[in-house]
Amino acid sequence: MTIVVTTPTGHVGSRVVRLLLQAGVRPRVLVRDPARLDEATRALVDARRGDLTDAGFVREAMAGARTVFWVDPTPHTTADPIGTSLRTAAPLVEAARAGDVSRVVLLSSIGAEKRHGVGHIDALAGIEEQLDATGVDVLHLRCAYFFTNLMLDLEGLSRGVLTTAFDPDRPMPWVDPRDIGEVAAARLLSDAWQGRVVQAVHGPEDLTFHQVARILTEALGRPVRLDAIGDDAARDALRAAGLPPAAVEGIVGMTTGSRDLVPEQPRDLLTTTPTSLSAWAHAELRPLLSG
Repeated sequence: MTIVVTTPTGHVGSRVVRLLLQAGVRPRVLVRDPARLDEATRALVDARRGDLTDAGFVREAMAGARTVFWVDPTPHTTADPIGTSLRTAAPLVEAARAGDVSRVVLLSSIGAEKRHGVGHIDALAGIEEQLDATGVDVLHLRCAYFFTNLMLDLEGLSRGVLTTAFDPDRPMPWVDPRDIGEVAAARLLSDAWQGRVVQAVHGPEDLTFHQVARILTEALGRPVRLDAIGDDAARDALRAAGLPPAAVEGIVGMTTGSRDLVPEQPRDLLTTTPTSLSAWAHAELRPLLSG
């Protein structure tokens, strides 16, 4: 069994690689810089060095593989985020269409079920549709809002401010990326699913941003207040940071398009993962903000 893992040094991909190795599988990892893999992991995987935006590299690296775990590597700050995401995934879609790959697990997102109007998430919806059309077995992991997104504003949190353009009173699913990695690895190793499958990964509970601020206050041992901003203020901040127009709208669109979202799959035994935001914040966020 040959399993290809993209973004193997990321929050999700690194966990997938670790679990596959522990299951006795030697994954083929596509990585821009193998030095970013720790030495022990590097000795156990089949590392292929290259860039996921290089179509030739992706097709060559997937040759002879049966299963692919695909994570879109496109930063939200890219000048053309949706177009870049679709172009980057094109070699994977081509490989599936040609029969070179027979199973794909896609790291998608809650909101992709809307298909349009959710900013950069629209790209994941497009990748879902293109993979569905190939006829291969494909699993779309519709993931909740990552705990690790809180790390994008460590400077603000260090000042005791949690800034968001989301509706601060609307509960939404939050998830630990490591838990996503565990679900993904289990699915990659399983032959029990076929056809087109969607599985949400909701995390243990839905939280409002007011609740998140209270949880962070306790976990960090310092007051954290919520600063809820409007869409125009979010746009102004992103423009001030130098982001191009399409990137600004791609980021803001993820927020605006999610406000009325009801996830396609409900919270149940299969979609709920265990790690709480409090436990994650104590273990991962507090050390970054201590001192």
